[in-house]
This record gives sequence, C-alpha cells and structure tokens, in this order.
Amino acid sequence: MPDLIVLHYTAMTSAVKACAWLCNPEAEVSAHYLIDEQGRVIQMVAEVDRAWHAGVGSWGDVDDVNSRSIGIELANPSGTPFSEPQMNALETLLAGIMDRWAIPAHRVIGHSDMAPGRKIDPGNRFDWRRFARSGLTVWPQAFDEPKLDFNQAARTFGYPDVGDELVLNSFRQRFRPWADGPLDGTDVAMINDLARRFPVDAPVPSA
Repeated sequence: MPDLIVLHYTAMTSAVKACAWLCNPEAEVSAHYLIDEQGRVIQMVAEVDRAWHAGVGSWGDVDDVNSRSIGIELANPSGTPFSEPQMNALETLLAGIMDRWAIPAHRVIGHSDMAPGRKIDPGNRFDWRRFARSGLTVWPQAFDEPKLDFNQAARTFGYPDVGDELVLNSFRQRFRPWADGPLDGTDVAMINDLARRFPVDAPVPSA
C-alpha cells in the first residue's frame, strides 16, 4: 500500500519525449503519472502497482521507496518555471491520491529529499510553499529554540543519513532556495520545527 508520494521532473525537452522514454522497456524507469506542460494528466501505472521511479534512496525507515510510493513526473526540462495549468493539475491529482490512500501532507516529498546528492528534482523552481498552503505538503512555521542538531532533526523529519552537507543542499533546495553558504541558525530552526511537528515515524492513518 503506498504511503508516500514522490514528485519528479522529467529533465527532457517535452512531455511527448518523456512519455516515450517512460514507456520504453529498455529505459527501466516508469512512473504512475505524467503531467504535461498544458496540465494533461497521463496515468501510466495503476496506483496499486509498483513503478520504477525512485531508485536508490530512503525516507525514514523506507529504503525501498518504489514499493511504498506513488511517483508523479512533471514535464519540465529543469531550471524553468512550471506552467500554471500543470500546477493546477498537480494540486487536483495530489488531493485525490492523498484522500484515496490516506497519505498525510508530510509524506509528499521530492525526489531530491529521498536521494540527496544523487537527485535534484523537482528542483528549486518548484513552488513547495504554494502546495503547503493548500495542505498538500508541509512548510516550517514558528521557530522554537532548537533541541536537535541539524542532522538529528533532518533524520527525525525523514531525510536519509548521508551527511550534513548533502542533506543541507536538498533541504535548502526545497525550503530555502535563495540561501547559500554554510549551515546557519535558520536552517537548524526550520528543520527542528519540521521534526517537531512532522516526525517521520508518526503513525500513518489507514486508508
């Protein structure tokens, strides 16, 4: 039963090419859904079936992400804004999947979250905050005094233990894409807030 949703971009020049690649057995890659630039949603794998979209990585104690997740590919060559029709379609699709499978907002993640250093999609042009405002993912709020160091808090939220630098890069790509330089107090406060409110080992409701 899926209890994660992983968002990707295709890193290809068009949805037509991405669709052909995802349907090619030699590619050894697949996804449950592809959303094209005009907002058309193409279902490629049934939600109950395994798709090969995640690869090596983990989220919390899930180290076979393909077997526990639904993968959504957004047609985007990387580094360019996502279209409004595409984002509207994703909002509708996410809401439906989350309702069908009782997947909470903190278990909607990016490919870069579960594979820091290996993957960067959906990239720093993806508007995570927009989806958090709609209750479709999460965003840091008030910052209490940090109780955990960065890596401890990141692990509590769900990031794999691959070292502070790689996790920091993935964390900032999603939550602070404008930030650079070494780890700072804002990073620590933000990840502590996420760890406190959304620990990865919190019980997931049954669908």
